[in-house]
Amino acid sequence: MVITVPVCLLLAVTGLAVHGRAEVLGDARATRAEVDLSLRIQALVHQLQRERGMTNGLLGGEDEFRTPLDATRERVDTVLLAMRREGAVEGVVQRHLRRLPDIRAAADKRAADQAGTLTFYTSAIDALNAVDPVAESATGADRQLRDGLAALRELAAATESVALERGLLNGVFARGAFRGRAYIALTEVRATRIAALARFRQVATAPQRAALERAFTTEDAERATAYEKQAEGAADGSPLSADAGTWWDAMTVLVDDLYAVQQSVGDDVRHRADRLSRDAELALAAFLVGGALIAALVVGLAVFASRSLTRPLRMLAVTAQDVARRRLPEAVARIQQSPHDRADLARADAPDDPHAPLLGGVAEIAEVAASLRRVEDPALRLASEQAGLRRNTTESLANLGRRNQNLVRRQLGLITRLERQELDPDALAELFELDHLATRMRRNAESLLVLAGQNPPRPTAAPVDGLVVVQSAVAEVEQYRRVLIATVEPVRVRGHAVADVAHLLAELIENGLNFSPPTEPVEVHGWYDREDDTYCLAVVDHGIGMSEADKERAQGLFSDSGEEALLAAPTRFLGHLVVGRLADRLGEGTRIDLFDTPGGGLSALLSLPGRLLASAEDPATPPPHARPAVSSLLNGFRAGVARAEARNPQGASS
Repeated sequence: MVITVPVCLLLAVTGLAVHGRAEVLGDARATRAEVDLSLRIQALVHQLQRERGMTNGLLGGEDEFRTPLDATRERVDTVLLAMRREGAVEGVVQRHLRRLPDIRAAADKRAADQAGTLTFYTSAIDALNAVDPVAESATGADRQLRDGLAALRELAAATESVALERGLLNGVFARGAFRGRAYIALTEVRATRIAALARFRQVATAPQRAALERAFTTEDAERATAYEKQAEGAADGSPLSADAGTWWDAMTVLVDDLYAVQQSVGDDVRHRADRLSRDAELALAAFLVGGALIAALVVGLAVFASRSLTRPLRMLAVTAQDVARRRLPEAVARIQQSPHDRADLARADAPDDPHAPLLGGVAEIAEVAASLRRVEDPALRLASEQAGLRRNTTESLANLGRRNQNLVRRQLGLITRLERQELDPDALAELFELDHLATRMRRNAESLLVLAGQNPPRPTAAPVDGLVVVQSAVAEVEQYRRVLIATVEPVRVRGHAVADVAHLLAELIENGLNFSPPTEPVEVHGWYDREDDTYCLAVVDHGIGMSEADKERAQGLFSDSGEEALLAAPTRFLGHLVVGRLADRLGEGTRIDLFDTPGGGLSALLSLPGRLLASAEDPATPPPHARPAVSSLLNGFRAGVARAEARNPQGASS
């Protein structure tokens, strides 16, 4: 209460002082925005006025307006497109300008009514002037700003009257005489112009009035006045011999000069609004700085008085942050990374005496500090249990993988001996299928070792041809007959990387086979990218493909080879995690990217860096672990051919 009462009184006094300046600042900024919008609206009105006059002349029979009319229409469309975001203007466009394309088409065919067309354009321009924010701008406290806005409104009305007179007489001169109510309309327009100019002179400044006078005293303005007098002499409908093009050019210069005066008045209003805004900002800043200084003094006294309470709280916060950000994470990391007993480490990292007070101050704060110390012990125990569980899971996977691997190797050796002894083609083909299943089982066992983070020992071998590596990968998938090995450019893969590349490629091919129709082949392409010094292997399927979310998840697993990814990834994405682990083992520069296949499906691109490729001088041999699979694949092909010859002797030769 001691602090709240003076601070509230200070805020009330400061608020009353600031309120007036804030209102002035808000009015000035609102006026600036309204003037900016008004000038953009008047730019659209200016172009519509020009199109109205040229269209009226064209309907009167003057074909010379055809070319400049097209250019004017393009400018109108450009300004309309830029103004569609303005809510008020969009409403006018929907209500009054939606028939603009039809009016233009009718005018081009000379099928439009001249008076109706003139009325259409005039109604649209009047609607735009009606939504002009300056036309309804509220008067503020600054007289100069009020007069500027009024001058801008009256000048817009006068400019519209001059532009309407230009378009009206353009059609009269093109036709050669007044018809219908054309002369009455002309007198009404001129009366509106005279009244608007008179009101403008009352509120305009001396420079603004001088600019207006200069616009009406130019040579073109005097020529336009002469044409007006000539038109007045033909009020009874007598023929007129005035040149419509000369009249149009003279009046266009006058309209452009008036539009320039409009822009000048708008700039004056904006400058005045900016000046008022700056003055209000300075005054507002001065009040705020003064209030802030007083508030700072009051708060400083309050802080000084309450320092004995805040010091223990600050120390408590520092201690809590230290526990959360440093001590606890470091202890958890030591427990997870150490091969020793996690429970012993957890007890070693636990606080010595959780009941010992850490901080001085009141009893409540000391109790909170003691509770904070007691939180560390269960957190460390939980981290120890989780680390032990992760270690046991990983070791179980590795043990199971090694057992399966040893059994499958023995099984493959036995099958290979049986294949060498078997002479019956049918039995040999079945042995091949059994050999192929055992080969896939071996790959699954190796995948378990990869997921467990165990690198099986592999002897260093000589470089192997890229085609042999691709064939080794194909031999390790179930539906190998659907795999189409397309063009594979010659390449030599270093011996230490052959096994991992073949395993990685087999996982990608298996994925493509599982998610594509059984009648569609999965293609494998290989080429050397000399620009990046990489060799690319592409696995292309024409199946169901993957959603963007699944592709992003798969790319994340390709690049994340940590233990957290293994525990968090769904089981259906474990193959992607195996691919990521293998790519990580192959080292920096190995990339796997997923792309959509044209026409449907998914393409996986494996990029091998140049350091995994051997030169042409290095001798090449098949990879030791893949040679039995390739041999079995070739034996199966031979068995299939022999069986076909036995069953169909006549067609075997074909």
